[in-house]
Amino acid sequence: MRLLKVETTGMQSAGNERDNLVVRLNTTIRIRWLAIVGQTLAVLFVHFVMEFELLLLPCLLVIGLSAWLNIFLRLRYPGNERWRGPALTGLLSYDIIQLATLLFLTGGVQNPFSILLIVPVVVSAATQRMRFTLLLFLLALASATVLVFFHQPLPWFEPGGLELAIELKVGMWVAIACAMAFTAVYAFRVADESRKLADALAATELVLEREQHVSNLDGLAAAAAHELGTPLATIALVAKEMLRDSRKGTPQHEDLTLLRSQAERCREILRKISTLSSEGDDNIARLSVPVLMEEVAEPHRYGAGKIEIDCQGDPPIPVVRRNASIIYGLGNLMENAADFARETVRFEARWDQDQVTFRILDDGPGFTPAILERIGEPYLSRRDDERAETGGGMGLGLFIAKTLLERSGAQLRFDNRQGGAGAEVTIVWPRDEFEKRP
Repeated sequence: MRLLKVETTGMQSAGNERDNLVVRLNTTIRIRWLAIVGQTLAVLFVHFVMEFELLLLPCLLVIGLSAWLNIFLRLRYPGNERWRGPALTGLLSYDIIQLATLLFLTGGVQNPFSILLIVPVVVSAATQRMRFTLLLFLLALASATVLVFFHQPLPWFEPGGLELAIELKVGMWVAIACAMAFTAVYAFRVADESRKLADALAATELVLEREQHVSNLDGLAAAAAHELGTPLATIALVAKEMLRDSRKGTPQHEDLTLLRSQAERCREILRKISTLSSEGDDNIARLSVPVLMEEVAEPHRYGAGKIEIDCQGDPPIPVVRRNASIIYGLGNLMENAADFARETVRFEARWDQDQVTFRILDDGPGFTPAILERIGEPYLSRRDDERAETGGGMGLGLFIAKTLLERSGAQLRFDNRQGGAGAEVTIVWPRDEFEKRP
């Protein structure tokens, strides 16, 4: 049974457990001001417009406490202050307690606004680790439970307010609990997947930038050789003039002789770099399909398995401009196949006038159905038991390879080989997309 080994470097700080997102304090303050305005309008409307009896002064004091807290936070901290973890959890806990207190004064869970107890929990689920969200969930659930049995009457037309049957209040408690659990889990999963995708795309950009730097190394070397040529010639000229004025056999003459010889050696090295870059520029910039396949396969020829290359198609042979996305993407797929192959990895290429197709086949355990359903997702990193001891990466390698190849115009298909064990990856480009300049 085959399980993917996909890995990358440069993103090790992400860890297995997602970090808390930082939230601007100014954002929480603005949201709380919105809640304060809404709570104030609701209380005043019920008391003065609907003329229901309620504890107006205590309600306004509870709301005013939130306003005071906002003013304090605004004066104490800069607006761009970013909070997370226990600090943000503390603020959200206060919001739950403040709303629960206001609900206690206005009917408990009978109050239609009791559903707002889920809001701080959902905010935490979208931004914080699960343990912080769980603490807020338990606090909100405990508050709702208390409000079922202890609360002031719900303001109503009749004097003394309205008191619903216990069965209805328990039903509302269940509805709040279910809504809170469902929305929190949903927000947690969606935010977690979005965060993983963003991290994976950032890693993709880093890898692509690194590969492009490697591809442009010859041009950088030529530029460096050109820039260093002039000062090096000046050094050689000055050393020659000083050597002419010095007497043979003196330490100064020996030092100047060594300086001149080393300057000539540097000029010869720079001349070779410039010549190599100018002579091989076209060969480096353009790759035919066989040359591309050899370059992709070469780093993996010294593993446990054997790599077989087979390419054929209608003339002329497709030629691609050197593209870091294609080279890295194919190389990562080849590495994955070589890691799981028992004996042989087969690298095939077929082309015609319309498209160019690559296939990478190995004789390993193949893909499991569970992996095939999720293949290409970031942070998908599982291995079978017999290979678990070698460790694994963060699960970004295959995602990066798939993303880079698709950006270059390719379509990928992952499957198990027909009639035998092993995995098969097919990469197809329209020929004009494959051969155009990146």
